[in-house]
Amino acid sequence: MNTPCHIIVEGNPAIVFASRGGQPAKLLPTLDRFLDKFWQERDTSGEVSDTPECLVAQIVVRFGYESCEDDFSNLKVGLKYDPRAEYLYYIAADRSLCVWAAGDQYRSQPQLGLQACHPWVDLSLKSGNPQGFYAK
Repeated sequence: MNTPCHIIVEGNPAIVFASRGGQPAKLLPTLDRFLDKFWQERDTSGEVSDTPECLVAQIVVRFGYESCEDDFSNLKVGLKYDPRAEYLYYIAADRSLCVWAAGDQYRSQPQLGLQACHPWVDLSLKSGNPQGFYAK
């Protein structure tokens, strides 16, 4: 299914775009496993510098390898939001992961980024979240 998405890392201006496979039911299990391993490796090594830079690089290489079906042709990294993105995955410095859904305002003004999106709501994945959107 062609569901474009962005992956955004707090503290890094680079924005990862995938032109397909971005629906939460497909992406979240893989992204969760990847992030768990990434944070575990950072904790084990004691490395704290350049975390946003390392995370974006590993998203492209390691996570891209796990999530791409073919030749990585669906991935790109840039500095601008793409109006085709349907979901935006935001990885915060505190290690939380939030999913945002793009709406009409985002599609007409993608440069607004998350400000033009609304929290994605699916309480079947994470219950009890006071904000009602996926946050890990």
